[in-house]
Amino acid sequence: MIELHNVHKAFGSNHVLRGVSLTIPSATSLVIIGGSGTGKSVALKCILGLIRPDSGTITLDGQDVTKGDRDAFLARFGMLFQGGALFDSLPVWQNVAFRLLRGSLKRPLSEAREIAIEKLRRVGLKPDVADKFPAELSGGMQKRVGLARAIAAEPEIIFFDEPTTGLDPIMAGVINDLIREIVTEMGATAMTITHDMTSVRAIADNVAMLHDGVIKWTGPVSEMDHSGDPYLDQFIHGRAEGPIEAVR
Repeated sequence: MIELHNVHKAFGSNHVLRGVSLTIPSATSLVIIGGSGTGKSVALKCILGLIRPDSGTITLDGQDVTKGDRDAFLARFGMLFQGGALFDSLPVWQNVAFRLLRGSLKRPLSEAREIAIEKLRRVGLKPDVADKFPAELSGGMQKRVGLARAIAAEPEIIFFDEPTTGLDPIMAGVINDLIREIVTEMGATAMTITHDMTSVRAIADNVAMLHDGVIKWTGPVSEMDHSGDPYLDQFIHGRAEGPIEAVR
């Protein structure tokens, strides 16, 4: 469904992406791993068209992502942001239904609220949460609200940016299970950025290791532990010694 071919992106003298090539088949879950500053978020933003690559191509269903109707293009995506990115001034249900209250996906107010409550239920939150404000919720509940918002418009493609950051191990496990269940139920194509190897093993069909602006290894999650790739091996086992230099 999504294909990157020899994508380059630099910011001044900082060459972040140095020829990234990657394929994400339809209805599969790809997790991109790699150290901080290796270009994971830049690659995601290039796919969404928030950043234009310097060279190379990115296609969605064979169509160049930089061309065509932007609203129709973005309507196909859902996004769970790293920090939740909830709107403090809006009640929870309006956060969840944000895309359903405006633009090309706009629904009547009562219908949007009904959908929001159903999506909150799907992520394990009761209807009384709908009228609370984000500040009244725990970090884990806020993350669930963010997940409900990501799926509210029934997207074909969902991006998850560090979905378990800041959560305790139990809540992180809950979020991982929810992501896997929802992606499978919806038949969605998923792309996740994470440092959490527990998340990788819980939600990935395929894994891609990004380092120094290129994909060092990609393959099924079942082959990750026996890849033979020194970069991947060092990263997944958290070893200080190896080809990846630790910043001191």
